[in-house]
Amino acid sequence: MMPKKTLSAFVLSLLVLAVPAFADNPSGKVSCEVLENGEAATGDVSILLDGTQVANGVCGKDLSVPVGKYSAIIRLDGALDSPQKTETITVKKGATSKLKADFDTGMLEVRIASQGKRAAGMAIIKRGGEQIGTLGSGVPAHLSAGTYEVVARYRTQEKTWTDVKVEKNAHATLDAAFE
Repeated sequence: MMPKKTLSAFVLSLLVLAVPAFADNPSGKVSCEVLENGEAATGDVSILLDGTQVANGVCGKDLSVPVGKYSAIIRLDGALDSPQKTETITVKKGATSKLKADFDTGMLEVRIASQGKRAAGMAIIKRGGEQIGTLGSGVPAHLSAGTYEVVARYRTQEKTWTDVKVEKNAHATLDAAFE
């Protein structure tokens, strides 16, 4: 067992050796701002170097990132289609690099009725032939502005719309009446 005085000196020498290692790895900060239709929103960011994540966090809080050139993926919270934008960012020693992404979104609601009364059913939302999510009848969802295919289902019946436009800051409503 090492005497206390020797152990303290040993620990101190390890700390002294470690300090230059941190000094050799300079860093900067990355700040991220997410907007939805020009208004403040919430989201997160991932900082990637050659496809490998080196940092991630919530937009609105600065991230400490080693100096270098990166790809940044900024994502919007709360939208059914999980939109994201990719930007290139250069982090400089002691500086704050800023990212900002504005996502154009609208609302889509599918209302299902049977024999003239509201009914429980579901809507499948697709884009480019790929399913991106489902909605219950009468439940609105945020979606990126764009064109979608919607399939409304009630029991064994279906209704399909192939060219549903969701516009920025607009609320699109589809009514599916079943017998």
